[in-house]
Amino acid sequence: MTTSRRAASRRSVLVAGAAALAAGCSKYGDESGGGSGGTRTARTSPPAEASPRSSSPVVLAKTSDIPVGGGRVFAAEKVVVTQPAQGDFKAFSAICTHEGCTVNRVAGGTIDCPCHGSKYRIADASVAAGPAPRPLPPRRIGVSGNSITLG
Repeated sequence: MTTSRRAASRRSVLVAGAAALAAGCSKYGDESGGGSGGTRTARTSPPAEASPRSSSPVVLAKTSDIPVGGGRVFAAEKVVVTQPAQGDFKAFSAICTHEGCTVNRVAGGTIDCPCHGSKYRIADASVAAGPAPRPLPPRRIGVSGNSITLG
């Protein structure tokens, strides 16, 4: 067999193999089987390893741990909990909207970021001082008795 015939033969095999592979492939959830008229069925539930974690709430603190007019940063959970008024607990992401640093303290009515000086108001996490471009996103907490839970 000559070199040009071998190249043509390899090319034919590669093209045919690629076409067969493409005909059998489909996107996740695509019932068409890649357009080949196949009889594949879509997966209707995520794989077991992708199942959501247990919905047990994480206990962050006691209500008495959060001072009125202040708050506390929970760095591991990436959340900050404040109490702007007696019995009014709020929670926000502890990740600064400027450069992604973790805020490190709550003082003087603001949630403070150590990286570039951004400050957020404890009542609604709106920007009190830049360069942060937007408020901290809210986080869901629950208050039951004297416990504050995340989730």
